[in-house]
Amino acid sequence: MKKAVAGKLFLYIFLCVTGFVFLYPLLKMLSMSLMAPDDLVNPLVNWVPYGFETANFSKAVQVLGYGETLWTTIYVSVLPALLQTLVCALTGYGIARYRFKGKNILFGLILATFIIPSQITMIPQFLMYKNLGILYSLKAYLLPAVFGQGIRSAIFILIFVLFFQQVPVSLTEAAEIDGANQIVIFTKIAVPVAKPGFLISFLLSVVWYWNETYLGSLYFGANIKTLPMKLENFVETFNKMVSASEAGAGATANEAVQMAGTFLIILPLLILFFCAQKQFIEGIEKTGITGE
Repeated sequence: MKKAVAGKLFLYIFLCVTGFVFLYPLLKMLSMSLMAPDDLVNPLVNWVPYGFETANFSKAVQVLGYGETLWTTIYVSVLPALLQTLVCALTGYGIARYRFKGKNILFGLILATFIIPSQITMIPQFLMYKNLGILYSLKAYLLPAVFGQGIRSAIFILIFVLFFQQVPVSLTEAAEIDGANQIVIFTKIAVPVAKPGFLISFLLSVVWYWNETYLGSLYFGANIKTLPMKLENFVETFNKMVSASEAGAGATANEAVQMAGTFLIILPLLILFFCAQKQFIEGIEKTGITGE
């Protein structure tokens, strides 16, 4: 009895410590975003500020142009993520369910695109996109996603291959005997098995497209600016917006405003994961078809 209680106590302590390690940056960011300039320079203020400076968020909204830039970031992230998820699912299904010459070589080359550092292929891709005339528009994200070359597409193809391999061959053969074509087999049999794969692939795709700044700056230039891209020039933009009378406190106040801006940028992703958490867990519990 004592060993069971001690084991549970150790488990709870371990989970609390691990949770705090993951939550510490987020909690610190939120705490600093609510600090006034005096709180930032006060060594006695660590977590709880004396006065909650909610104006930091309104300033961050102005600096980021939050409303318009948020919608820009959403369609720049969601549209390529949807295409990437669909194409990776079809590619993974083809590799998992069909036999053809060179399949293992093709699958190895696909995985190699994930292993090879993106810095090596960045210049050739840029030149290719320039020749195709898709630079400085959303096509620079959409076209690669359509051909299975979106951001980290190879890992999503691998995920779908593993999910679709769980579909019993006898089940697909029975469906073919009943007259089902490949489209019906894919949509009615394979897709339900891979629902967790679709969810995790879409969520990770959105996050990676959302947070991508280097490729976005390279391919979009000044034509499209996402929230993370605007965060890179946050200090410069903020300093231009403050008046001359505030210039002396600008460097101090900007730290709290920048934390507010950073929190606003990750807030939509936190909401997305919070809303999809239940469905993701339920999907994991229902994964697989037992017996063959």
